[in-house]
Amino acid sequence: MDARMEHLTTTEAAVAAGVSVLQINRMIDESILPEDLYDTSPIRTFRTDACLLIAFYFKTANWLTANARLETIRNARTRCSSWDEWRDCTVGDRNLTIRFSDLWKEVDGRLRRLSEARQLVVEDPEILSGTPVIRGTRVPVHDVAAQADSGIPTERILKSYPSLNASQVELASIYA
Repeated sequence: MDARMEHLTTTEAAVAAGVSVLQINRMIDESILPEDLYDTSPIRTFRTDACLLIAFYFKTANWLTANARLETIRNARTRCSSWDEWRDCTVGDRNLTIRFSDLWKEVDGRLRRLSEARQLVVEDPEILSGTPVIRGTRVPVHDVAAQADSGIPTERILKSYPSLNASQVELASIYA
């Protein structure tokens, strides 16, 4: 994964894991996530692989007890340590086998889109006094995201900002 994606904010981790920011904070506040997967000083940041484990923890809540999920996380971490190893990581005993591959693909896809969104935005003091804009334009990313998030159809947003394309509108929402 891209080096810039090594440390994610709580909001970015929520996007990557596919959960809410409240759930992300719960992982720290309730000591669910192993401490080496996040940092709290000066702000809360998360390692990339933490997002996979967070997604696993919440996605399997209807099938596994909290203790079973925590044990699976502990066992998986002894076998898989790098992002690429998680792609094929399998943990199991005689009763249950957990394969992380499908969940890894989902989280990896969201991380890639998040990386694209980060690359889409530029902050330059010479452009709108440093307001974050979509690269190559003077269009404020948060304005586009606010419109998209309020339900305005992409086609209508593109009419307002003809220099943009549909992918940029989607990435603006991810970035914001």
